[in-house]
Amino acid sequence: MDASREAVSVWSYGLAAFVYAAFAIYLASGWRSGLRSRALFVVSVLCAFWGLAGLAFALTGQTIFLAIGMLADLFRYGGWFVFLLVLLKPHASREGRVPNRLRWLAGIALALVLIGLSAQILAVLGTKTFFQPLRLVILDSLAMAVFSLVLIEQLFRNVSPDWRWSIKPLCIGLGGAVLFDLYLFSDSLLFSRVDVDAFNIRGFVHALVVPLVVVSAVRSKDWKTRIVLSQRATLQSVTLIAVGVYLLFVSAAGYYVRYFGGDWGRAFQLALLFAALLLLGVLSLSGSMRAKFRVLVGKHFFSYRYDYREEWLRFTNTLSSQDGFSEMGKHVINGLADMVESPAGALWLKDPTERFFAQAACWNMPVSSATEDADSKLCQFLLNSGWVINLEEYRSLPRRYDQLELPLWLIEVPNAWLVVPLATGSEMTGFVVLSTARTKIDVNWEVNDLLKTAGRQAGAFMGQMQATEALLEARKFDAFNRMSAFVVHDLKNIVAQLSLMLKNAERHRDNPEFQQDMLMTVEHSVERMRQLMMQLREGATPVDSPRGIDLGDVIRRIQTAKAGQGRHLELDLIDKAIAKGHEDRVERVIGHIVQNALDATENGGRVWIRLERQGDHAMIEVGDTGHGMSPEFLRERLFKPFQTTKPAGMGIGAYESFQYVHELGGKISVDSAINVGTQVSLLLPLFDSGVGTESAQIREEAK
Repeated sequence: MDASREAVSVWSYGLAAFVYAAFAIYLASGWRSGLRSRALFVVSVLCAFWGLAGLAFALTGQTIFLAIGMLADLFRYGGWFVFLLVLLKPHASREGRVPNRLRWLAGIALALVLIGLSAQILAVLGTKTFFQPLRLVILDSLAMAVFSLVLIEQLFRNVSPDWRWSIKPLCIGLGGAVLFDLYLFSDSLLFSRVDVDAFNIRGFVHALVVPLVVVSAVRSKDWKTRIVLSQRATLQSVTLIAVGVYLLFVSAAGYYVRYFGGDWGRAFQLALLFAALLLLGVLSLSGSMRAKFRVLVGKHFFSYRYDYREEWLRFTNTLSSQDGFSEMGKHVINGLADMVESPAGALWLKDPTERFFAQAACWNMPVSSATEDADSKLCQFLLNSGWVINLEEYRSLPRRYDQLELPLWLIEVPNAWLVVPLATGSEMTGFVVLSTARTKIDVNWEVNDLLKTAGRQAGAFMGQMQATEALLEARKFDAFNRMSAFVVHDLKNIVAQLSLMLKNAERHRDNPEFQQDMLMTVEHSVERMRQLMMQLREGATPVDSPRGIDLGDVIRRIQTAKAGQGRHLELDLIDKAIAKGHEDRVERVIGHIVQNALDATENGGRVWIRLERQGDHAMIEVGDTGHGMSPEFLRERLFKPFQTTKPAGMGIGAYESFQYVHELGGKISVDSAINVGTQVSLLLPLFDSGVGTESAQIREEAK
């Protein structure tokens, strides 16, 4: 055997061993009870062993492997006999009894196997009889091939017409391989020699039976519970077989070129090999070629074109892989386009005003500024019917679409093919325009149903994303409104302070002390308004980190400010305390509580502040003998925004104070009674007791 023929034999039997071994492993991994499943598994194992023996003989050339391969071939035929008889039994039996005809067939099959086994034993032992054992082996192999055709004919003729569609691929594949063996053994018997070329490619011929057996198993209702092959696996198998056929053809062509090319034969062979591999790479990377293979497999190998589980998981993963609302549109287009092998598409979504649809995303399609009114004929047709508009069908049979009129912009979209509505409930959130597919696809009921269902899911996703975006935007406005409310509250206090100053200006404008106090008040108001503007620009959270605050100094400044307004504030500073916080905000919180106490207390009543330390906290108590608050107000309304007992109050100050104190890790508690008074206890964490005491001592010494 020369090198080229040896290579063909190795590839041929190696492919047979691999295919049958893989099929046997697949059957074993999904093992189910049943005679048919077990018989098919045994046949696959025997065929894989036969392929391995042929591969070993092609690699080594030792006759021992040839003898093992002949023995494996005998048992392989016996396995196919059993499998065909098992398939034939339910259709040939009546009332649960096996007819005599089937018994005779089983007996003939057993006799052929035993005769072949005896002949091979005699041939191995070299026993001389009145006949040649090797010739008897070939004769028995020829008889088994003929008997296999008889069983295949009986099976195909006796099955019901409904089941014949399922069994047809098996009969075609196995019958073709048996016919090849019939030629090989007939030629060997007539001319007393083996056709080497036919023998070398025999493994490849029998490997082609496996895909057809799988198709029959998938089609058969009785086998579907035992063999379930996905479209992806079938596509990969078909692709592998196609590549194998292509490579065998290239090998044969290369052998022919080298044999007849003379001195230039090897150069032509290398050129042919390079061109063939280059073409194979181009075809492998071609999206159109992959699309054609997928359509071919879905159309001719399965009852339904799509593997719905795989399609739904892939589409859901595509939608879930978005990186924000801007990328969501492209993922929707890609998911729908992959279902129909479309290379491009664009998405139109409803405007926030809900008056028209505008392009929100595009993929391999030009950007369009065209809009479509929400009450146009196109949108109303998509909403009312829920159909997927096939523009090719519309051009040929417009009556099917109930006198639908397409807008001019849609007609001008290059290669526009399908319009898929995206709906959620009774509303349409948008639609997708897909371009013509890479290969010819029949848009039947199955394609329409899949696109409509996927469009509903995509519409729900888009609606959810839009609602999420609207919620985030509303939260941003809510945060800004809350911050604005705090600022307005502080502005109200500043306005009240300036109004009081202007009220007293008529009487004390010539008083130098009042003028000095007025300048200080205006300066303080300007500085406070500048801080409010910065707060609006940078956010409600202070930029700087909390620092140590001498609460005694803060309380004394508040007393001085209130005295300037004509109100007396009693102080009881028991301990010196350095609290953690932002000085201006802490002063505003305490000042707000003091101002509320003053507002609730008539002239002649008492308002006091007491400061002391309690462990790691500073306790500030603000008390008054004013009107007080009801238990219901304390329980349900206090420290909530826009809740107040003041006729002109806004209900923001207490809420802001409560939020800030809790941010610092402090606590506010209130004890109040109607017409008795109120005590507000404010606990603030100390900044650092040791450092705070030393700082206070240093300041006292400096004074």
